[in-house]
Amino acid sequence: MHELLSSATADHYAATMRETVDRLADRFRETRRPFSGATREELGALVDAVDLDGPGQGTAAALREVDALFVRNAVWFHHPDYAAHLNCPVAVPAVAAEAVVAAVNASLDTYDQSTAGTLMERRLVTWTAERIGFAAGDGIFTSGGTQSNLQALLVARDHALAASGAALDRLVVLATASSHFSVQKSARLLGLGEDAVIGVATDELGRMRPEVLAATLDAARAAGRVPVCVVATAGTTDRGCIDPLGPIADACDAAGVWLHVDAAYGCGLLVSPTRRHLLDGIERARSVTVDYHKSFFQPVSSSALIVRHGADLAPVAWYADYLNPEGSGEPNQVDKSLQTTRRFDALKLWVTLRALGADRLGEMFDAVVDLAAAAHDLVEHDPDLRLVGRSQLSTVLFRYQPPGVPDARADALVPLVRRALFDAGRTIVAKTVVDGRACLKLTLLNPDSTVEDVRRVLGAVRDAAAALDGGRELATGLDRELDAVLDGDLDGALAW
Repeated sequence: MHELLSSATADHYAATMRETVDRLADRFRETRRPFSGATREELGALVDAVDLDGPGQGTAAALREVDALFVRNAVWFHHPDYAAHLNCPVAVPAVAAEAVVAAVNASLDTYDQSTAGTLMERRLVTWTAERIGFAAGDGIFTSGGTQSNLQALLVARDHALAASGAALDRLVVLATASSHFSVQKSARLLGLGEDAVIGVATDELGRMRPEVLAATLDAARAAGRVPVCVVATAGTTDRGCIDPLGPIADACDAAGVWLHVDAAYGCGLLVSPTRRHLLDGIERARSVTVDYHKSFFQPVSSSALIVRHGADLAPVAWYADYLNPEGSGEPNQVDKSLQTTRRFDALKLWVTLRALGADRLGEMFDAVVDLAAAAHDLVEHDPDLRLVGRSQLSTVLFRYQPPGVPDARADALVPLVRRALFDAGRTIVAKTVVDGRACLKLTLLNPDSTVEDVRRVLGAVRDAAAALDGGRELATGLDRELDAVLDGDLDGALAW
């Protein structure tokens, strides 16, 4: 048997990994655009042509196929012309640790499956809790912010039920329209009803207004509803803004309501040498979501839910005689996690911290925030672009709207520009809607990107929008038109 990793196959494993890493390194060296530009139909045909019921071709052939099918057509987050979503380039030490995680294949649910791994994860949880300001905090690594927010609302719900004795249909969660969609989704999964999330008004930057929060809490109680928790956001997905955590905590303390802070995006500020103050008040939360795979440059997935009091995790505890019998005395994570089997994702963060240091990670996050500030200035001084508010983190919201272009036309151009750039494979940006207006969005999470890189991305947006606004519809040949525009061949572009 030579299929499984063991002492007998160690040499084969080493040779396979070397070949795979060398091939990937070549891809990184040779990548010139964030996406190949292959169409969905082309990729679908390639995927459908693979016979998954056929005989095995051997490891080398299978990996060559993956390189041609997936890696060649991957979206490359390290490329400076990728500026769409909350995806970051990943730290090299973390990628190396990923190989250890997969090869050893520990499961972090019980100590007897992970030994030191359990202790290392718990140490990282404690380290993160201390960075937040929880003197005796606890927590658990999760698959991402959505799972962390779900578990936070779960434990907050059970706390509210125990304290009030209220029926589920009386419970409500307070959040803003800028909060992550997982808040609404979690409320539904937890049986709280379609109308269980009450919106709190925001200021002109999309931040929760604490005085309105206090009034909304009072109004909810007057209507016979029981607040489960308030969800504040430290880094909204679209605007990259941070709710005023201290005043929000004041309102929650006065009302005796659980405060959860979704810091999936803004958690990089925990290690920032210059901007940690933007999270002032987070230490007064009852629970906090952190996504290391956003702001700590970790491979997906690497996230956690951190709570101020370890006892708050009790609602998810479960004991099984075959797994973690009561009284065993061994540390286990089954009594803290929604999952049973869990990868040792914490190892990636451990190795990164030991290799680079927390201060260096903070400097890297500061770099992307600085870059976004420079990008705001570029947009603001471009007569063809309109800035849609400023971010406290690393997002840039804007529209292509030269003088004389009406709002409706600028709205219509947003999805066309995003799609045209993506289909060309040269530049990837995102789109969203803010205050009823369609916007393009840059999410800058690459500390190696420069102002010139951003200038090039904005130029690609401007050129594509101008071509589309000139009457050339999204049709056959537009990819070549955009290639010509982006290569500086205006005559070639106009020929299309």
